Amino acid sequence: MKDRIEKFLETKTEALNALAEKYPETKSLNVDWSELEKFDKELAENVLINPYGVLYDSHGTKAPTGIIDIFEQVLYEMNLPVLDPGKTGTPDFHVRLTNLPKDRGYTYMIRFIDSETITRFLSTEGVVNRISDVFPKLHVARFRCNGCGQTAEQVQDREDRLRGQIVTPIRCNSCGKMDFRFMAEESDWLDFQILEIQEPLEYLKGGEQARKVKIWVEDDLTDRVTAGDKVVVTGVIRLQPPQKKGSVYTKFIEANYIEPIEKDFEDIEITKKEEKEIKKLAKDPQIHNLIVDSIAPSIYGYKEVKEAIALQMFGGRQGKVLPDGGKVRADIHLLLIGDPGVAKSRLLKYVDQIAPKSIYVSGKGTTGAGLTATAEKDELAEGAWTLKAGALVLAGGGIACIDEFDKMEKEDRAAMHEAMEQQTISVAKAGIVARFKCNTAILAASNPKFSRFDNYKPLGEQFDIPPTLLSRFDLIFPIQDIVDRETDRKIAEHMMKMHKTGEYQKDLEPVIPTDLFRKYIAFARKNIQPLLSEEAAQKLTEYYVELRGGSKETVRATPRQLEALVRLAEASAKIRLSNDVTMEDADRVIKLTNFVLKEIATDKNTGEIDIDRIVTDHPKSKRDGIRNVEDIIRGLIANTPDRMASLDDIIAAATEKKIDKFEVEKIINELKSKGIIYEPRHDKYMFTEDQG
Repeated sequence: MKDRIEKFLETKTEALNALAEKYPETKSLNVDWSELEKFDKELAENVLINPYGVLYDSHGTKAPTGIIDIFEQVLYEMNLPVLDPGKTGTPDFHVRLTNLPKDRGYTYMIRFIDSETITRFLSTEGVVNRISDVFPKLHVARFRCNGCGQTAEQVQDREDRLRGQIVTPIRCNSCGKMDFRFMAEESDWLDFQILEIQEPLEYLKGGEQARKVKIWVEDDLTDRVTAGDKVVVTGVIRLQPPQKKGSVYTKFIEANYIEPIEKDFEDIEITKKEEKEIKKLAKDPQIHNLIVDSIAPSIYGYKEVKEAIALQMFGGRQGKVLPDGGKVRADIHLLLIGDPGVAKSRLLKYVDQIAPKSIYVSGKGTTGAGLTATAEKDELAEGAWTLKAGALVLAGGGIACIDEFDKMEKEDRAAMHEAMEQQTISVAKAGIVARFKCNTAILAASNPKFSRFDNYKPLGEQFDIPPTLLSRFDLIFPIQDIVDRETDRKIAEHMMKMHKTGEYQKDLEPVIPTDLFRKYIAFARKNIQPLLSEEAAQKLTEYYVELRGGSKETVRATPRQLEALVRLAEASAKIRLSNDVTMEDADRVIKLTNFVLKEIATDKNTGEIDIDRIVTDHPKSKRDGIRNVEDIIRGLIANTPDRMASLDDIIAAATEKKIDKFEVEKIINELKSKGIIYEPRHDKYMFTEDQG
């Protein structure tokens, strides 16, 4: 077996030279299993069946019997001309096996790794959700004989390191005594780290709980990944004894190789036949309507909301980088706000089922750490702190559906700001400072503070969500429960079809079958990267300028809305599987944006679009009211000897200007809280600046 391995390594001259040059930064030779099979089929089969193994003779001398162990011994004996050999003279190399065959029972999903796979060499895929610190683990132990002072070495084999026990020499070669003391600082150590991976979300169906497994990595495999990375792990299933007496052991994977892979939303297999079907479907001139009609067909109406959800699932052009190195997010964030009982949660649940990669959480049962990242103590890592990725990190490249968004604690919602705009999550907890990627689209649903949506009040007053967070949503849809006899009848008839059988239910079936729809989205996101045409860019620019060109005191749009228009237009092109954003796409998103602005950003008092109704606490009408009350107070103060204005006089003067009494009291309380005015006597007010 050894000579066959030597012959194979003779074909890897270039890789061996690169390994020698880069040592000790790189200590591993990666061997592609398919290449090994082409060279020597029997050797390739044996490495899967017997990767590790060491045989000891009666004198305690070891001889490797596992194929990977023999590989490493051959590498050791080759004495590669490295630049920095390290402490031991001849460097230790590792052989990492990659690209295991998927059709021979060596590739497992995490949930199928059970007691029958113990000691089996296999490959599995998962998302890293927890990482321990890097610890030193004993490799070559050095001892000093207490009798004669002679130094002895004892290599700690892989099995010894797994058991966590220090193996001592049997007896001193000099005096024959068996009395040694361990010299920790003179010994050689390897880096050691524990990871935890869980099943990728796109592999779960029907609300299944994601299964997890721990990964033990050593030496140059440590610090290769971060929480949220999707990886393929190759290794052997081992058992960790219980910390207390018992018969239940913990399984883990002793990693031979760990490879980070891209976190693809579109990580779904599409056959050639399905690809033809997808391209044929994209040529239908009514494809936009077909897509919209396939979203939650059991829910009546909400055409604009469903169209926005369709655009969100396809997303904008990925990987846009500005000349200065800044990145522009491609993910579209949507917020559904409005009355209870109008199927907001059902829309979220549907998206969770149809999107190739998604996660569903509820604000009531979600913390900021649960959404972003948290630090936990890990008993297997000697009680050290480890980072654990949250829902937004794990859903990277997909959609996070957050129900009851307004029910989250204020501190928890604060963690969303960075995740939504910069698409990163910065963590500084328990002495660990890290930053995770968070390229996740957010679909959130929220209820008003006082049960019903009020068109006459700004959003900031009606929802327990800070305006700074509201402004990060590309589109916000108010969903109102309006009493209308004809509409109510249609909704009732539509709902009755759900409770009937046979022909009635055919009307509720999606136009595009669910499985094909999911693959259509995946194909578009993976292969289509549309660019703005000159005409579409001009159209969006003119619309934005026109939107801005209202009253100088009223902000009708911000640059953030323009970026949202571009993202939505790119998503519209993706639906057609087109690499060009055309005038048709620009017109479609302008129409959708106008619908949203009319619903949520129109000031009912002035009839004008005022974006401050969404992005600030003070729309123009409210700012005007505050200024008017301030002017009234100043006018009254100027005509009083004590330079104070009474509440009754303020209300009387405001009523003449048609300002509501309750609005006046509200403004006065706000001015007091901000320190602009104060109350030296009961119901008497003066400006703080006039105190002296």
